[in-house]
Amino acid sequence: MTNQIQNPNDKNKYNLEERTAVFGESIIGFAKTLPKDAIIFPLISQLVCSSTSVGANYMEADCAESKKDFRHKIGICKKEAKETTHWLRMMAKATPDKKNECREFWREAHQLVLIFSAILRK
Repeated sequence: MTNQIQNPNDKNKYNLEERTAVFGESIIGFAKTLPKDAIIFPLISQLVCSSTSVGANYMEADCAESKKDFRHKIGICKKEAKETTHWLRMMAKATPDKKNECREFWREAHQLVLIFSAILRK
């Protein structure tokens, strides 16, 4: 049950499999630039887990065995993307010099929340 919309002008923007994978990869790269201290280390762990989980659950949704299974997995994608916005907010507070990067990642995570919410409304 795939939900990929192809647009030749902006192919990856509408390819959720690719978009969620790139999002997770970008967060991993970002996490590698962060200082490692007692406050930031657990935030990094939570952020990487929730952001990469969005793509993993989308992959499961894309191979769902039923509409009910698809909706359930998309719901998990939405929850993980929403959780990621929380961890990005915490990270921005913990690393003020990375606030702008966190804001950009937050926007993408929020866009994913909106996309998954729209899918669930259908």
